[in-house]
Amino acid sequence: MGYYSGKIAVITGGASGVGKCLCHDLAQAGADVVIVDINAERIEAVRQELSVLGTGKVLGFACDVTKEISVRETADKIFAEFETVHFLFNNAGVGLGEAQRKIWDLPISDWRWGFDVNVLGVVHGIAAFVPRMLEAGQDGMVINSSSANGGLYSMPNTPIYAATKAAVTSISEVLHQQLVREGGKIKAGVLFPGPHTVNTGILASGEVRPDDYVDNEAQKKVAYRTMDDLLAATGLKLQLTEPEEVSEFALQCVTEGRFWMIPENEDGDRTINARYEQIIARENPPSGW
Repeated sequence: MGYYSGKIAVITGGASGVGKCLCHDLAQAGADVVIVDINAERIEAVRQELSVLGTGKVLGFACDVTKEISVRETADKIFAEFETVHFLFNNAGVGLGEAQRKIWDLPISDWRWGFDVNVLGVVHGIAAFVPRMLEAGQDGMVINSSSANGGLYSMPNTPIYAATKAAVTSISEVLHQQLVREGGKIKAGVLFPGPHTVNTGILASGEVRPDDYVDNEAQKKVAYRTMDDLLAATGLKLQLTEPEEVSEFALQCVTEGRFWMIPENEDGDRTINARYEQIIARENPPSGW
């Protein structure tokens, strides 16, 4: 019997990218997997794909993580099916068309979209699941997806995304401390996908952007469907990390009970060290890391 066999795992944003890979790996490891995503058609396609992989159940629920009631109703359905949830991956996230734009020129609807998905999506997940996970009295873990960009140091070309991920890191640290006070049976972890730019379709998330967050049609246009498209268009020579690598790393960190789920990266480590040395020295930040 493996570590995940017979456990129940809920993954938001589970129908694509890193979330889909987490669902795949958890199903293969014998867990009961619950795919939570805003795209019902994609959920069903992934559910059918995964249903033959392992010994556990594979369920799927359409959910809008920006809406508290949607997350709570989804949690109700899941707890009606299972006595508890052992692993909650608050993984849903979006990218925005903000690269190289001035922070003072970004529309408020972009800020609302980014924060409602990337930050409030995590908050809603914690509020809907953690009390019942604690009440069940079993060991478990909440894993929130952050990013080195914002979560550890802020890049100047993505102000909204970086700000949301800084918030996720802070929320996760507070959650960890409060769960320790509750006895520590439920742990918290914060995942920094990498070590390089992750090859997902997050830049195409405008396709599912609700009208409530759209002021003009330009906000729904998709400039790049994959990171490969971005690199090809810009001529940048960046190394990519595949979602499968992120999933494998994340699940290894969960089995080890790690809070800081940061993949090894010499360049990243130097940047982190430089940032905190600059803070301790009370120096002004550089123009970019």
